[in-house]
Amino acid sequence: MSDVNFRVGALYVHPIKSCAAVPVNQALMIETGLEFDRAWMVVDERGDFLSQRELPRMALIRPTLRAADMVLRAPGMLALHIAYDTVEAPTRVTVWDDTVPAYDMGDLAAQWFSDFLGRRVRLVRFDPDHKRLSSLKWTGGIEAENQFTDGFPLLVVTRLALDELNTRLAAQGRPAVTMERFRPNLVLDAVDETLTAHAEDHLEELHIETDDGPVRLKLVKPCVRCSIPDVDPATAETGQAVGDTLAGYRADARMNGGLTFGMNAIVLDGVERLLRVGHTGVGRWAF
Repeated sequence: MSDVNFRVGALYVHPIKSCAAVPVNQALMIETGLEFDRAWMVVDERGDFLSQRELPRMALIRPTLRAADMVLRAPGMLALHIAYDTVEAPTRVTVWDDTVPAYDMGDLAAQWFSDFLGRRVRLVRFDPDHKRLSSLKWTGGIEAENQFTDGFPLLVVTRLALDELNTRLAAQGRPAVTMERFRPNLVLDAVDETLTAHAEDHLEELHIETDDGPVRLKLVKPCVRCSIPDVDPATAETGQAVGDTLAGYRADARMNGGLTFGMNAIVLDGVERLLRVGHTGVGRWAF
């Protein structure tokens, strides 16, 4: 079977876990994935992470990444500025099964998020001195670092996969959805017929040529979907159309019948290299 050719069609950074994506033209690859991706997180009063599963309005919090700070905007709220070089009190927080050290971002940020989300929450930043590792079972023993992701440094999706979903939604008379619902970091576009919808399911490695040298990614685990793709990122309204449609064709035996869309990936090579939209690459099949 021949290799798969692709182009990096889009890059997304999600600075605050479960808040809006930031589409970028370029991003620095670091040990934990794309720089600033899931570096911050919203937690409840116990320090447990919160997401659009419980609070769909998180989708309406839109970060802008600037040279020295991140600016947050949300409907009805004044802008909140978060400096990259400033944190406040050390704390400990829980993301899924991991309890990790972090830094609280202070009372002003906590009040801003609490006012918008309608409950008492706080904003925290990952402690970069801590190494939170992906499941060694899925990485094949490779130590892959994460910040506040669900468990892996990167998520990869082909644009053709979204096209297929939208074709199925249209056949039901339902509106198309955007890629932001699936929260990927890399979107792969076809440059020839070798890339097909959901080809990422069966690729083992991606080799992307950058100006600084190659970036090599290993695709390690299908991404099982929860209710978040049914949250409209533009309005925070919830529905069932996406999940119901995926149930018709995306039950994955590798994940005990879970509905999958996209593949989690780890970084094999390319730390400190700049990845750009338009870079081309080759995918190697896992079989």
